[in-house]
Amino acid sequence: MTRIAYTRGLHDVGNGHFVWLLPDGTWGYSNAGLVVDGDQSLLVDTLFDEKLTAEMFAAMKDATGVGGEEVGTVVNTHANGDHTYGNGLAVNAAIIASERGAHEMAEEAPPEMLAAMMKNADAMGEAGAFFKEKFGAFHFDGIKMRLPTRTFSGELEVKVGAKTARLIEVGPAHTAGDTLVHVPEDKVVYTGDILFIEGTPIAWAGPVSNWIKACDLIHDMDVDVIVPGHGPLTDKAGVRTMRDYLVFVEKEARARHAAGMDAWDAAQDIALGAFGEWRDAERLAVTVDTIYREINDDTSPRDVVGLFARMAQLEKKQKAACTQAGHKH
Repeated sequence: MTRIAYTRGLHDVGNGHFVWLLPDGTWGYSNAGLVVDGDQSLLVDTLFDEKLTAEMFAAMKDATGVGGEEVGTVVNTHANGDHTYGNGLAVNAAIIASERGAHEMAEEAPPEMLAAMMKNADAMGEAGAFFKEKFGAFHFDGIKMRLPTRTFSGELEVKVGAKTARLIEVGPAHTAGDTLVHVPEDKVVYTGDILFIEGTPIAWAGPVSNWIKACDLIHDMDVDVIVPGHGPLTDKAGVRTMRDYLVFVEKEARARHAAGMDAWDAAQDIALGAFGEWRDAERLAVTVDTIYREINDDTSPRDVVGLFARMAQLEKKQKAACTQAGHKH
């Protein structure tokens, strides 16, 4: 594994690969990557707003000559805004996403929706307060969103100079259309939000079994550099730990479903142990709900505001439990 300090900014990991890291990896602070070979370039993901993305592009321009106007291709690993909302600053780039990811980007997660939620947060009670706490640092107004110009299903190979980037669709998992970007000759993989390192994953789509398979795929790759969607660069041990969390939560959730417990009671009942020390442990509420929806074959619309309220309540319970136990959450 390449040893790179987990500090804000651009880091050269060798062989024409540069990673942009945004500690501390919690809600909205995500990673991105740039692959450069000759006069060609590929960017893996943009950031949660245009201010953050402009900062990243300025650093990339200084280091490589490739900024927002020069980048040739953007690959969005999935639809979430913290990996797509800066697309509009890649003004000349082709934008690639999986077909499912592109559909989700267009239909379910426009920046205007988050801007409206931020404006109306005070009227949303507990859910709104939680939303403001997690997303108040970002600027959703006026984002000039660019949607994918090319889509694929399964796998797609993209040339970056003499390099080959393999785009591998592994969703639905975290979202409907998760994609890995693997550059075999350089032994580098960009995982998007298939990996949250030192932070709690959240399964908006599921099934969790697909996510576990994606972890297995990454683990079996011949790679030296593993760039997660959130958190520091990691290694195979980090992949195994993420897999362990997913296996544990799915097992615990299914056991409670079989016992007749509802999803919300199950989320409150599951004791995370050491996993509870990770950032954003309250995301468990959404993942358990997703597992229950899979078991129940429930395809009804999600109550997103209700899920944010559950996460807010679970966060309070978890912090209270940590305080009572004398631990820092």
